Amino acid sequence: MRLQDKVAIITGAAGGIGFAAAEIFAREGAKVAMADFNVEQGEELARGLQEKGYDVSFFQVNVADRESVDEMVTNVLSAYGKIDILVNNAGITRDAMLAKLSTADFQKVLDVNLTGVFHCTQAVLPAMLANGRGRIINTSSVSGVYGNVGQTNYAATKAGVVGMTKTWAKELGRKGINVNAVAPGFIETGMTAKVPEKVMAQMLQMVPLARLGKPEDIANAYLFLASDEANYVNGTVLHVDGGIMM
Repeated sequence: MRLQDKVAIITGAAGGIGFAAAEIFAREGAKVAMADFNVEQGEELARGLQEKGYDVSFFQVNVADRESVDEMVTNVLSAYGKIDILVNNAGITRDAMLAKLSTADFQKVLDVNLTGVFHCTQAVLPAMLANGRGRIINTSSVSGVYGNVGQTNYAATKAGVVGMTKTWAKELGRKGINVNAVAPGFIETGMTAKVPEKVMAQMLQMVPLARLGKPEDIANAYLFLASDEANYVNGTVLHVDGGIMM
């Protein structure tokens, strides 16, 4: 198993890509802390994995709130004794054209998608430094690379995630902590389910593979970066997008 006895925190684990990652990590031997704001759905999904024999637990967290993040990390350490892997997967959208984008919606997306990544990474850092090793995997997006109509806030956060990833890779690499990011393209999740059919058809014309990706496609990229196979991978943004960024 590729993650035998590793302890992994996965944020945004109560659905979509986060849940797919939780299941794949657990199948590969990890002890998985599923972290999400949605308690009811998160606990239900965690129970389902526990019934399959996997070592998973659910921890409520609001990544935009530093006290909530610190409490979650303390609880994970109390339950498992260490943290080997952090997957900063939690994210939201509040799409609008620039002229109609409210300051509240701009700030809300920044709070979760950017500040939340900072909160979680800084909170797990002491445990990883004490171990002398760790893996931090951040979730960016192709929108953060080439921009996207109606996503000023989302694109800004995902571009910011790339900048933080590369900065932390330089700061923490010598301390045994690898920091990388995954940039998904159009993935079959609740976010893309809200996209109008006409817009989706236009989006798919940009994808050389001519289809949406699956949550498992991103989860498998997380798995690679968390595994020993990626021991010499640091500061990389892995594009999993069907070829959009060629």
